[in-house]
Amino acid sequence: MAITDSTRTVTENMTSSAALATAPLVSEERHCPRLGAVVRRVALSLVIACVIPAALFYTCFRLYGVWTAICVALGWSYGAIAWRALTGRRTSGLLLLTALLLTARTVISLAAGSTFLYFLQPIISDALVGTAFLASLATARPMVARLAGDFYPMDDELHLRPRIRRLFRNLTVLWAALCLIKAGLTLWLLQSTSLETFVLVKSVSALSINMVAAVATIGLAVLVARKEGLLPGVVVPATA
Repeated sequence: MAITDSTRTVTENMTSSAALATAPLVSEERHCPRLGAVVRRVALSLVIACVIPAALFYTCFRLYGVWTAICVALGWSYGAIAWRALTGRRTSGLLLLTALLLTARTVISLAAGSTFLYFLQPIISDALVGTAFLASLATARPMVARLAGDFYPMDDELHLRPRIRRLFRNLTVLWAALCLIKAGLTLWLLQSTSLETFVLVKSVSALSINMVAAVATIGLAVLVARKEGLLPGVVVPATA
């Protein structure tokens, strides 16, 4: 009987030790996806939420007119949301935000029967989003911190790290400035160019600005991630 109890105790201890030994590995795997995987998530999110709708809009605008382009761009956004829901994939905050803004633009434009309002609303939207990003700096979790989970597995411990907090605040300022600059540029284009020129230039410039900002965001995030030891294979000095 004593031998059986001793054996059971040893077995339980070994099991507990094995569980404790593997727990950090699970946590590390959950918190340390490879850089390529993070970049692919960001790129895929931008392509689905921004690049494809813009390309569809411009193509349909040239072939079938502005109202068809408006409906197709909106249909793509909701189709992408539905497809991700049906396949059990997570829908990014960027895609949801894009669909929400497109819906508001479409409803208002159809109600007023004015395409001018459709193109004016992104200016207002960018200004409001930029202002919201700035306002979120006054909260415990800036806007970029709330969207970060779409691209990297986050938990409370990571959110509270000083470098991570500074990164999220700096990136929130970056994207706020980007939205406000886009709003000013788009307003100038709308007032000074023809509709065809406006659609083309706006599509190209908006995508270019977003891609540059995305590259800058990834670059800054990688620098901080390396210092925090959040990338596989990166060794952080004890004094870091």
